[in-house]
Amino acid sequence: MLDEIKQVLDTIGSAAGSATSYSESLVDASEKLAGASDGETLRAIVERLLQGAKEMQLNNKKLEARLSASKQEIEQLQQSLEAVRTESLTDPLTSLANRKFFDQAIQKAMAEAKAKNEPLSLLMIDVDYFKSFNDKYGHLTGDQVLRLVAIAVKQNVKGRDIAARYGGEEFVIALTNTALQPAITVADQIRRAVMTKELMKRSSGQKLGRVTVSIGAAAWRPSDTLQSLIERADTCLYAAKNHGRNRVICESDPEAQAPDKMPPARVA
Repeated sequence: MLDEIKQVLDTIGSAAGSATSYSESLVDASEKLAGASDGETLRAIVERLLQGAKEMQLNNKKLEARLSASKQEIEQLQQSLEAVRTESLTDPLTSLANRKFFDQAIQKAMAEAKAKNEPLSLLMIDVDYFKSFNDKYGHLTGDQVLRLVAIAVKQNVKGRDIAARYGGEEFVIALTNTALQPAITVADQIRRAVMTKELMKRSSGQKLGRVTVSIGAAAWRPSDTLQSLIERADTCLYAAKNHGRNRVICESDPEAQAPDKMPPARVA
């Protein structure tokens, strides 16, 4: 793009030089016209003016064509840059946003919630027993599971909501202008959507059964940092894992208030 802009500037510089030269020739012709005393001299001056006008017209057409071509090239480059930017912020497997995009977007969402005094809720989603499922049926089937969960997520978020693959088999959703109770409803819709889908191995048609997800939900507080909000949602996710999986637990649930009963490290 910088090379293209440089070429445009060079073309404009050349056109500006031609315009200056033409302007000088007009001044010179004006002076000569003032002192012309015969028809032959007048004819010669007029011919030079016509020739200069033709050259200026030709230069303007060249400049117009060059600028038009450059405009198209720059537009194409802008589209390519936008595509690259979008790709860098998208998880290629699920087509959801990736963690980089989420970290940027959630900060803006928190600032907006604070400015507008609006609620904001966060859901942390983890696929139950994903490692054992992946080890048993292979990575391609594991990828199929992640896509299935991503589809359930996409079908239940809308508007300004931010859904992303957070890493591995974990997903995260920021529900803007949404209080905790409606967020729990969304979480349960996602949980039900996942568990109703039966997986099948594409290569053989073998039925692999169903997968489930555990979900933790937390509501944003004005004093929250991104880390503190995620930690509360993740604590609820730990509790959901520790109390049977395939469930939604929010920070106001009794299970989330008993950290001593949670395992030291969450397992799939």
